[in-house]
Amino acid sequence: MPTFVSMKMIWVDQCGREVRLSDIPKRIVSLVPSQTELLHALGLENEVVGITRFCTHPSTWYRTKTRVGGTKDADPSKIQWLQPDLILANKEENDRNTLEALAQSMPVWISDVRTIQSALDMMASIGEMTGCQEKAMILTGQITRHFEELRSVDKLRVAYLIWHEPMMTINSDTFIHDLLHHAGFENVFGDRTDSRYPMITREDLQAAKPEIIMLSSEPFPFKNKHISDYQALLPESEIRLVDGRNWSWYGSAMCEFDPMK
Repeated sequence: MPTFVSMKMIWVDQCGREVRLSDIPKRIVSLVPSQTELLHALGLENEVVGITRFCTHPSTWYRTKTRVGGTKDADPSKIQWLQPDLILANKEENDRNTLEALAQSMPVWISDVRTIQSALDMMASIGEMTGCQEKAMILTGQITRHFEELRSVDKLRVAYLIWHEPMMTINSDTFIHDLLHHAGFENVFGDRTDSRYPMITREDLQAAKPEIIMLSSEPFPFKNKHISDYQALLPESEIRLVDGRNWSWYGSAMCEFDPMK
C-alpha cells in the first residue's frame, strides 16, 4: 500500500527508489513489452498512451499506440510530448541514462524481475498503482495456481542459449533460470558468476554435456537453420527451438507458460 505525504502517493519500486504519484495515473508509457501486455490484461486501454516498437502484444496496441522507440533507445522527447503521469520501465531492459533523465521530471517506476515471485510482486504493485488491484489479484492467483499445477519434467540438464555469435547463455540470477528450475530442468551454466548472461565457447558447451540445448527465439532469433550447427557440435543432445516469450516475458503471459514450448 502507498504512504501518503502531502497528498502525494509514494511508491517504492523494485530498485528501492521512491516514486511519487499525485493520483491514479491516467497517461501511462510502458517501456517493457511484457509489462505492456500486463497493462492490457488489467484493462488499461485508455490509460496507455505510449509503448516501444518491441511491444507486439497485444497486436491492436502495436498498431494503434504511439511508439516511442525501442527498449534501449527510447526517445525522451517523444515520451515527454505524451505527458505521462507514469512511466513503467525495467532495470535490465531499458537504458539507465535514459531512465535517470526521464525521472528528473516524470514518475518512473522500475521493475527488477529475476524470479517468479518478483514477477508476481511486480504485477501486484502495478495493479495497485493503476487502481486495478482486484484484476491484478485475480491474475496473480491464476498464475500461482498454474505453476502449482504444472507437472515438472524429469530433471534434464539444459543449456538455454540467448545469442549465437558470440554464444551467450544464462546463470542462476535470471528469471529464465527460475522458470527452468521450477519446471524441473537443471541449468548447466547456472553456477557461472562472471555475468548473468555469460559468453561461452563451443568447448564450454561440449564440456557441460547438456541433454537438451534450448535455442530461444529472442533476443537472438534462432531459426531451424541453426539446429544443425548445434547438433553437429553435440550429436547426443536434443536441440530445441523454444519460444522466447514463453520463457522470458514476466507478466500475464505467465498464465500460458509451458515448459515444453
